[in-house]
Amino acid sequence: MEVPFLDLRTQNNGLYDEVFTLWQEIFKSAGFIGGHHVSSFEEEFAEACSVKQCVAVNSGTDALRFILIALGVEAGDEIITVSNTFIATTEAISQANGKAVFVDIDPETYNMDPGKIAAAITPRTKGIIPVHLYGQMADMDPILEIAKKNNLWVVEDACQAHLAEYKGNKAGSMGVASAFSFYPGKNLGACGDAGAVTTNNAELALKIRSLRDHGQKIKYYHDIEGYNGRCDAIQAAALRVKLKHLPDWNNKRRKNAKLYEEGLSFQEGLLLPKVLNECLPIYHLFVIQVDNRDSVQSKLLKMGIHTGLHYPVPLHLQNAYLKMGLQEGAFPVTEKSSKKILSLPMYPELTSEQIGYVCNCMKEIVNGA
Repeated sequence: MEVPFLDLRTQNNGLYDEVFTLWQEIFKSAGFIGGHHVSSFEEEFAEACSVKQCVAVNSGTDALRFILIALGVEAGDEIITVSNTFIATTEAISQANGKAVFVDIDPETYNMDPGKIAAAITPRTKGIIPVHLYGQMADMDPILEIAKKNNLWVVEDACQAHLAEYKGNKAGSMGVASAFSFYPGKNLGACGDAGAVTTNNAELALKIRSLRDHGQKIKYYHDIEGYNGRCDAIQAAALRVKLKHLPDWNNKRRKNAKLYEEGLSFQEGLLLPKVLNECLPIYHLFVIQVDNRDSVQSKLLKMGIHTGLHYPVPLHLQNAYLKMGLQEGAFPVTEKSSKKILSLPMYPELTSEQIGYVCNCMKEIVNGA
């Protein structure tokens, strides 16, 4: 049996008529930039995330970068985050002239360990960026408490957490602002690159609207230098269609995760994802830990099962950040996890037969090792 890691074709084919009807409308009107599809998506996504403001932009990276610029990050300002994330998190910090400061992660959720934050705070610390990795929100209550105590802001990197919940709060609604990515493989994916900022701060949203459009509020009147970071109508229209299906897709992912748990929970040698109390994850990824990870991954591929690694090299050990001078051993939980994590196939269209096959193959490999 062949089990792809991700199957976008099946999902997109089911939406073909609805999406292309809107695209034809856009093509005929020639309203490719801005317009009612962009503004309508912003309203609809803001409502879905239980916030007052949404600003659609070109990518999740732009979303995070624009937030930091709008918050007034200056050269030398330190921002606490994690090394176990995609580089876009730290690219945004660097490109806003900030300095990333890493802390280690919780060994079971792979998210920021709140107990490590206090020791990383210095007089130059301005904020904290927890990453809601793999579709589960970070432990936000203690993070927000530490931030309040130290007069810091919190920005959520929610790029993998569309409609995830923490104690009844939606991802994107708990920090001063949040960044979302709509890269095609995300739970809510565009047909290209797109992203969004969510916030309850109207002034911050206004600044970001200006930043995404060359620093102008009125065409050809530029208050500041900005960027070309707009979300186009083609992407917004596709996202409007997909957003209506997102709650159902997330439920199907949770059902698939339960099938994985039932099939693998009593298997020695495997560590399955742990869900925090009162959290509702969306399982953007289903990540396990296994010894001899590379060998296991290779054997699964020979059985027709495609997997992923998120992420095999922590950021503090990447060539791009050698200048930070951090050596192996700096963040032991992150480093240990990076050698064992394996992302199994996870998407709404995954069948119970496919999941059963993955579980059986995994047991066979691990028990035979």
